[in-house]
Amino acid sequence: MPGELRELSATLTSIEKVLDLDALRAELAGLEEQAAQPDLWSDQERATQVTSRLSQVQADLRRVEDLRRRLEDAGVLHELAEAEDDSGTREEVETELGGLQKAIGELEVRTLLGGEYDARDALVTVQAEAGGVDAADWAQMLLRMYLRWAERHGYSTEVYDTSYAEEAGIKSATFVVKAPYAYGTLAGEHGTHRLVRISPFDNQHRRQTSFAGVDVVPVVQPTDHIDIDDKDIRVDVYRSSGPGGQGVNTTDSAVRITHLPTGIVVSCQNERSQIQNRASAMAVLQAKLLERQRLEERAEMDALRGEGGSSWGNQIRSYVLHPYQMVKDLRTEVETGNTTAVLDGDIDQFVEAEIRWKQGQDTPSRA
Repeated sequence: MPGELRELSATLTSIEKVLDLDALRAELAGLEEQAAQPDLWSDQERATQVTSRLSQVQADLRRVEDLRRRLEDAGVLHELAEAEDDSGTREEVETELGGLQKAIGELEVRTLLGGEYDARDALVTVQAEAGGVDAADWAQMLLRMYLRWAERHGYSTEVYDTSYAEEAGIKSATFVVKAPYAYGTLAGEHGTHRLVRISPFDNQHRRQTSFAGVDVVPVVQPTDHIDIDDKDIRVDVYRSSGPGGQGVNTTDSAVRITHLPTGIVVSCQNERSQIQNRASAMAVLQAKLLERQRLEERAEMDALRGEGGSSWGNQIRSYVLHPYQMVKDLRTEVETGNTTAVLDGDIDQFVEAEIRWKQGQDTPSRA
């Protein structure tokens, strides 16, 4: 037990050095001073930057300091258990140790997220690909998986648009995950996800392979200055619909925006107001254009997302439900037989492995 505590303490010390706690505390003091200025909100863009960064720095410091305190408390509790030969206290220490290992491991992975946009919210689109009605059903299963993952972590989500398929499932859905480092955390999920199972839509109960694509981009901030000329877009309004084409709104409040120069099409129907839907759709379009701009500025797409790139055709993970149960990532080779847990949002082992894998891809090899 003391050895495990020492090892965790050493790992946390390394994390503290990477984060540079003294520099963070100095930055926090400066940000608090800026936030207290009476004229802060006279410049809304600057105010947004200051308050957003202030919240992030406070959260980072609190997280590290809480883990250090928990480690010290666990050490004291362990000494008490040994001195009094108390099995109940030993069990308590072991439970806390497991929690600390998980929390420190997650924080260690977080320190690898140093990309320009990694700290931002994530805009995620799930889209049915090859496989007909099974693919549409699979896309809906993936949507639920990601929303459950966010729920497990206490992250706020908002679904901007859902396009339902006629028989079952969805053609596509777009949602935002609002959490620190959501984009950096989920960026590795970008690509094609493959499902193998006995089709519930096949009367002969044959095995079916279907595909769904996941697109992940960072949410645009005011400082990005993604300007869109009105003459470059076509705006269509229509009535929101639910599963099977069922109308869910009696007014033409849903909005579809087509960016004519690029052909990018986005839509939003989650709000009852056409104005609100248009604003949300424009935010999605800006995020898509930002991502396009970023990729155009790089000689190779893989420099941003690692192997798997930004093509919807790149398969990254297989989910096999028949003839055996297994989910396997094709890049990291992480796998599990607990498919039920994965489809219920337990994907952290895959997400963390992707971040470590990408870090290895981005680090130049030494001769």
